[in-house]
Amino acid sequence: MAKWLTWTINLVILSALIVACGALYLQSASKKAVILSCSSELFDRQAQAEDGRYHLLVDVLFSAGNAQINYRYFNLDGSSAGMILMQGAVQSMAPNSMTYNVSVKTKTESDQVEKKHWPEHMKYLSYISSLHFSESGRHNLSLEILESDASKDYAVVLFQPSNTVCGCRVVNSRI
Repeated sequence: MAKWLTWTINLVILSALIVACGALYLQSASKKAVILSCSSELFDRQAQAEDGRYHLLVDVLFSAGNAQINYRYFNLDGSSAGMILMQGAVQSMAPNSMTYNVSVKTKTESDQVEKKHWPEHMKYLSYISSLHFSESGRHNLSLEILESDASKDYAVVLFQPSNTVCGCRVVNSRI
């Protein structure tokens, strides 16, 4: 009986160590940063010729529960058309839908370009986030991974509420 008791205690200790190591691994894996470098072309169908065409670059960083999303807009000649930087926290990540929900606490908009010259997408993003900030002090957004290929470090991401789909280079991820 003593051998059986010793064997049972050793098995319980070993099981506890395995569970503890697994918990530590999951905790360290969940702290791994997600870095995406995304791009898209924007077209305003109502604008004349090239006046309504822009390039959008979105840099995404999720690290230790914090979130930073930098929307950078460029004219076709490469000159800046504006920038919106949002910072906040990752509220949740739904693994089954691969959706990151972010609560934005601060927003910085570029003042290098007059608002009337901003791309329509930038005007909308500024408007909707300002509306949310005035109502609740926060702006909620989501990033849904529509498709990804880890072997090519590539993902297709839907940004909401701006309803923007971007191709993204996965720089670092747990996607």
